[in-house]
Amino acid sequence: MQDILSQYQSVSGESVKNWFHVGHESDFPENSGACIKYKTKQIAVYNFTRLSKWYACQNLCPHKMEMVLAFGMIGDKEGIPKVACPMHKKNFSLEDGSNLGGDDLKIAVYPVKIEDGNVYIGFSD
Repeated sequence: MQDILSQYQSVSGESVKNWFHVGHESDFPENSGACIKYKTKQIAVYNFTRLSKWYACQNLCPHKMEMVLAFGMIGDKEGIPKVACPMHKKNFSLEDGSNLGGDDLKIAVYPVKIEDGNVYIGFSD
């Protein structure tokens, strides 16, 4: 289980070495998520139009090790953008990956940029 989780590490905007093109803005549903693949990683991408922001995180829910976060419900908890696992209802911050329920479980998050209608996710490798 740790082997799968270890491939996911959060990336800050300053540590981006590679901006990976994942599609056009119109390829992603509004106020929902979709999954893309980068090397061996599954990444959930969210077009959070209610906030006019884009987010990306690992697709793997660390609670039961299921690739489901792209299908999770997005919203906010006390002003923090979040995704709720569709299977286990764990809530994770889309800003820093922390578990908003106080558990130790955390998810990796990735920077997203939009240029000329194209969506890019930043990776450090």
